Amino acid sequence: MSRSFELPEAEWATVGALGEPGQRTFYLQARQEDQLLTLKLEKQQVAALAQFLGEILSDLPVTEEPGGDKVENLVEPVLPEWPVGTLQLAYDSGADRIVILAEEIGKGDAEPTEVIHPSDGPSAARIGISRAHAALIIRVGAELVEAGRPTCPLCGRPMDPEGHSCPRTNGHRPS
Repeated sequence: MSRSFELPEAEWATVGALGEPGQRTFYLQARQEDQLLTLKLEKQQVAALAQFLGEILSDLPVTEEPGGDKVENLVEPVLPEWPVGTLQLAYDSGADRIVILAEEIGKGDAEPTEVIHPSDGPSAARIGISRAHAALIIRVGAELVEAGRPTCPLCGRPMDPEGHSCPRTNGHRPS
């Protein structure tokens, strides 16, 4: 059954990761009043979220905004509602909020002729964040991505401490 979350005026939002590089799990968290929403992300989604939030902020006039609750760490216990499949961003000029729309990974099991009830569709969340929290997500997201495994200079893929079988060398190591 699908679930819908509406946090139009989130008081706090951040991204974070748990685990060691190469084994980390990434999350997006937001809180509005007594509701805490945690969603599971992929590293690439964190990088894209930070990049596109930066682009949105660069198009907006600079405002003096109070810092607010600048908590960077994830709130424990980290219990995600679902893994995110798609992320969309928009700017609500009336509320001066950046809106993050997150949708659950599609189930993909339905046959083309199968009728799907709307409650069986993917879960979704709509989170409205301030510019200050967008800036926090940009900074923390960039730090998370940079803190990962080093990338191979030849193929750009992450390198494990045990070694790396680079497709550009056909799996052979230089002698």
